[in-house]
Amino acid sequence: MGNAKCQGEFVRVGRVRCSRKEFRVPHFAFRFSMTRRRSKSRKSQPRAQRETSAGGVVFRRGPPPDGQVRFLLIRDSYKNWGFPKGHLEAAEPPAEAARREVAEETGLQELVLHGPIKVIDWYFRFRGKTIHKYCHFFLFESRRGEPVPEAAEGITACVWHPLDGALQTVSYDNAREVLRQAAEMQQALVRT
Repeated sequence: MGNAKCQGEFVRVGRVRCSRKEFRVPHFAFRFSMTRRRSKSRKSQPRAQRETSAGGVVFRRGPPPDGQVRFLLIRDSYKNWGFPKGHLEAAEPPAEAARREVAEETGLQELVLHGPIKVIDWYFRFRGKTIHKYCHFFLFESRRGEPVPEAAEGITACVWHPLDGALQTVSYDNAREVLRQAAEMQQALVRT
């Protein structure tokens, strides 16, 4: 009854108001009031560490007559399919970081930048810390050269897929949305 307060005919325990005559500390009320006092305020909880990276969605037009467009997917060491991406170096613009990461992870050098696609973000835990990651994606066209997975970068495969196959193969929903927007941008390039 240490946290009970009298208010005329009633007794207040935490948020529960009981008749003084029938006062018994309800177990749930005591537990609730103690839980509220023990919880940490938001200010005392650690904030997520912010990380910024950049990546590239690379496409290639097939040979005539059909010229089917294919998108490059890479498989990482965890067997997830996605796009080449990585951290920005000091003072490096996101578009240049995306170009560098595509080259490092696939060996493709001659890339034509067609513009930004989208910035996506997600949270994850790494070594006991919460990370809030932002990734800037850019659309690139590759006209020549064959991609080679860079094992030192943790890449186990590089494969060209038509849009439908790429949408089915990509491992993450947010990457699938990036691919859809990249395909719309690529279609707009054809129309102009």
